[in-house]
Amino acid sequence: MKEKLQKYARLLIEVGLNIQKGQNLIISSPIESAEFARMCAVAAYNAGCREVIMNWKDDISDRIKYLHAADDVFDTYPEWRKNMLTEHVKGGGALLNIYAADPENLVGVDPNRLTRFEKVTGQALAEYRQLQMSSAVPWCVASVPIPSWASKVFPQADPEEATDLLWDAIFKAVRISDETDVVEEWRKHIDRLTERKDYLNRLNLKSLHYKNSIGTDLVVELPEDHVWAAGSEVAKTGQAFVPNMPTEEIFGAPKKDGVNGVVVSSRPFVKDGNIIENFRFTLKDGKIVDVQADKGADILRNAISVDEGASYFGEVALVPCDSPISNMKILFYNTLFDENASCHFAFGQAYPSSIKGGEMMSQEELRLRGLNDSITHEDFMIGTEDLSIIGTTHDGKQVPIFVDGNFAF
Repeated sequence: MKEKLQKYARLLIEVGLNIQKGQNLIISSPIESAEFARMCAVAAYNAGCREVIMNWKDDISDRIKYLHAADDVFDTYPEWRKNMLTEHVKGGGALLNIYAADPENLVGVDPNRLTRFEKVTGQALAEYRQLQMSSAVPWCVASVPIPSWASKVFPQADPEEATDLLWDAIFKAVRISDETDVVEEWRKHIDRLTERKDYLNRLNLKSLHYKNSIGTDLVVELPEDHVWAAGSEVAKTGQAFVPNMPTEEIFGAPKKDGVNGVVVSSRPFVKDGNIIENFRFTLKDGKIVDVQADKGADILRNAISVDEGASYFGEVALVPCDSPISNMKILFYNTLFDENASCHFAFGQAYPSSIKGGEMMSQEELRLRGLNDSITHEDFMIGTEDLSIIGTTHDGKQVPIFVDGNFAF
């Protein structure tokens, strides 16, 4: 197990971030994952990192604060934290986010407090998030088990067994085993994603039509000069990096005002420590005009109301049902994994790289080119085993993109 953990840490540092000699690194991690975060720090220093700064998170402390802190706390964001993150990225520092949380940590918390603090956080960190989403520096999001999360995924197991089962699932998802060279496995995987991404870019589609048996019937127009991305990216520092580990998606952005119809969730969506189940959005001219959900509708409505752009889509992502994570048949209650088991959309901010030359454009230029702007970006899953996606080219030709939940090419 220790060897697998060290292999995982090296994978995140050497492939996920591709840390360079003399570069600084912030590792954000839950306190329960301190041992693994320290392994990542050692791997970073071994790769030549100048300094590792630890940014610890604690679900329990967060819950206590939301329940008991003075009300005005949720209308401000600490200036020192904003400066730490923004100046770090401006200085070329890398970012590793070890993402693990109790999916129901904030159940019962006043949703008004959650929404207000999300707004002020988004406003305070707007520059930082824009730099990150435009790949100013290498960044990587990965996960490790914590007991509360593992017990939600495997409720029939005791906490220790659940944690072991979740570790096994994570290792499979990131292609770590005793028999394989994990770096070589990732090279092959990135090559496969790149082939499909390049094919989609050659098609230069005008729109996509989604349809399945649970009620999705949605037409998504794509912006002019759109670009599909997948697997690895290149930061402005010159480093190739892998933003998400695992990753199975090919993603781009819709035209902000070009989405029309109904889209229905296929997996629960975890937001602000609450689980939202069986929901649907109705969209007209890109805007979400109706929200329905069996559970958590108020949380979802608040989420799409943090600013004007939150009620529009910023990402469209293609993930086949026949993929390693999907084939595990596990509901992870963790966006990093669930989004890589299913086709998905995100409401909120679009990635600048979704159009040619977007990384060098201002937010106003991106808006004029049809990309959405928001302080939020939230992925939700819509893929099913009978999902059909038909692409339409600019000359009216129809091209199958997905048939029965999988790529048609």
